[in-house]
Amino acid sequence: MFSLRTEQLHAPNGLSMESLLELAGDAVFRLDRSGNIFFGSRRAHLLLDGADAVPGAHLTRYIAPEDVAAVEAGLVEATESDTTARINARMSLRDGAHWFELQITRCASEDRQYEFLVVARDIAEQHATEERLRHLATHDDLTGLPNRALLSDRLRMALAQARRVGIGFSVLALDLDGFKKVNDALGHAVGDALLRVAGARFRTVLRNVDTLARVGGDEFVAVLPAAVDVEELQIVARRMISTTQLPFEIDGQVLYVGASIGAATYPQHGDNEVKLLAHADTALYRAKETGKSRCVIYDAAKFTLPEHDVSMEAAMYEAVRNGEFRLYYQPILDAHSRQIVGFEALMRWMHPELGSISPVQFIPMAEANGLINLLGAWALKAACVQIQHFEQAAGRSLYVSVNVSPRQFRNDQFLQVMDDAMKLSGLQGRQLLLEITEGILMSDPEHAENLLNEIATRNVRIAIDDFGTGYSSLAYLKRFPIAALKIDRAFIKDLPESVKDAAICNVVLSLASHLNLTTIAEGVENEQQLSFLSKQGCAMIQGFLTGRPLPPEEAIEALRSGVLPALILESERTV
Repeated sequence: MFSLRTEQLHAPNGLSMESLLELAGDAVFRLDRSGNIFFGSRRAHLLLDGADAVPGAHLTRYIAPEDVAAVEAGLVEATESDTTARINARMSLRDGAHWFELQITRCASEDRQYEFLVVARDIAEQHATEERLRHLATHDDLTGLPNRALLSDRLRMALAQARRVGIGFSVLALDLDGFKKVNDALGHAVGDALLRVAGARFRTVLRNVDTLARVGGDEFVAVLPAAVDVEELQIVARRMISTTQLPFEIDGQVLYVGASIGAATYPQHGDNEVKLLAHADTALYRAKETGKSRCVIYDAAKFTLPEHDVSMEAAMYEAVRNGEFRLYYQPILDAHSRQIVGFEALMRWMHPELGSISPVQFIPMAEANGLINLLGAWALKAACVQIQHFEQAAGRSLYVSVNVSPRQFRNDQFLQVMDDAMKLSGLQGRQLLLEITEGILMSDPEHAENLLNEIATRNVRIAIDDFGTGYSSLAYLKRFPIAALKIDRAFIKDLPESVKDAAICNVVLSLASHLNLTTIAEGVENEQQLSFLSKQGCAMIQGFLTGRPLPPEEAIEALRSGVLPALILESERTV
């Protein structure tokens, strides 16, 4: 690099200054005080238009128009501050514009005035690398679309503009119907190619001012400024869906998928980024539930029901931030020894003003607005850590049972969340029982089978909750790696008097015995029910006979003392 800070330009050993500058590897220019070139090194001539064109021209003649102001500012800086100004600018060369770092230094000249020495270093490769890194930080590597980070940026800009000019905008959440089947059957390479083509097709429908981002898996989000009209949104959505209904030709395979879309608008459906994304996702969830390949626009009245639930939904976001959710633990007893063998973790919301809020009220809302993934991940980790403390108090091995919601089960990150919880707690697989409903299995059997098999490889057990109240397809007991059946309280509450309930329980217990499945009866409230179930071969029970759900400290006391809390009055019994 060539940079001089002398009072006057002198060359050693009798060499002229021009001869010395020719030795520099970078392009070197000498400028008069007006910025006109009166000398250019051989490297400078090669880079620019030719030897005759360099002398006499102003330096900015060879600077890209967008960067002229920066170079002129550099000349002023070098003059006024007596320092070397460093400017990155594009120079117009014979083969196009290239990025250079220009070091501009003011030097004394022979006429006791001053001149500028400009050293131009080629940084095209370095700049290209930096640009690639910047692009990778804000764009999805697979599709080239904006990623979650850039989407968040664009949403903040849309919010700021909407608040400033008073015009709303919309957020669309999209995913591909049937993508998982393609990915599982044909492999990730085909799945990735499908995502690239689908993303490109979606992009053709949108305007230049719209943002389309890929946020993970087959999930995309679009931000549409100034688009809030319901009919307009439906037209855009139909066009996007129609692009996926044409066949995809990938690696010689002709594939058919669809797309489902959920929409939310500002400010009707949310006044911040989190709410808009959550409500668009909720609408997407409803679109997939009600037939797929359609667009559903968020409707607070339909999705969260009574009016007070809307304010409660807003309070849920605050509750997550303030740590208002707690886990309580209901003892599970061996039906024969009556010893505690495990606990079911049950979530409670301890509201600072309303007190304890039942999960019957907040779980459906969390499932609808997407918070269930966050809450479920927290509950799984907290329960796995807590059971270790219970074991220390009991002096023996115990297990913990955790409920998994349909939305959690469909989340691509669920397996990782479970692995993280077990790694954090040191829990062994057999100590964790995941409770899922029959509906989860039937809604997407292929996904359920793949995920359950992955879970089984960790030795984690799966229980069917509320058995007999859902689809009741016996085929899944053979197809899926099920370890336990939980007999719903609806078949327990009238035992042993109800002949029908007794017959149903006998059939379930006999079936489980032949399939080598563990049985757990829920809602056991008296000794007569326990006696009947024990004689029929039920392995475990839980309910108000075994104790109400307890905070961790009370559960530890029960384990240490060996005494369960007394039966509570009927009026005190809550979910």
